[in-house]
Amino acid sequence: MDILRPQPIQPIPENAKRVFKGVIFDIYQWEQEMFDGTRTIFEGAKRADNVTIFAVLPDGKILLTEQEQPGKALFVGGTGGRVDEGEDALTAARRELLEESGYIAEDFVLWFSQNSLPKVDWTVYIFIAKGLKKVSEMSLDAGEKIKLLPVTLDELINMPTRKDIYFSEHEIILKLIEAKNSLEKKKELEELFKPLEK
Repeated sequence: MDILRPQPIQPIPENAKRVFKGVIFDIYQWEQEMFDGTRTIFEGAKRADNVTIFAVLPDGKILLTEQEQPGKALFVGGTGGRVDEGEDALTAARRELLEESGYIAEDFVLWFSQNSLPKVDWTVYIFIAKGLKKVSEMSLDAGEKIKLLPVTLDELINMPTRKDIYFSEHEIILKLIEAKNSLEKKKELEELFKPLEK
């Protein structure tokens, strides 16, 4: 599966100079000509891309995670994480699904990808994984506590409006709200999240 990386909203030019290298963010600066001919310093950040996986169990439920991380409130979302250096998005999705759930999948479908933050070069790839098979226990980072949370599609659609949880998947909130308010959009999600036929 060839996956094209979407163009950032505000690309960092090739002549930009990295002025800070961090654990997550690198900061770049460059001189930019303004509309009146003057020049000023612009700044942008780059970070490793991320993958999020919504895995569909054989019974049609969608595998979410309830996660705790140091210094962060409890949140609910798909499995996922950073794309490591040298990895492509699909390889990262396979690895993250296995690490955070113990499952492998027969089929990965790229739902969509987006790079939607101005001044930050960062793409998030959203995958649907189907044909799941449990092959191991979770292999979590030291900074992760994860509980698997299977939900129905209707429960997923209602996640953004729940007051009792923090739903971390900002990229799909609009799609879930559309499905809540449109039968046509809901049917599209039903098709997308349909489990593989045996």
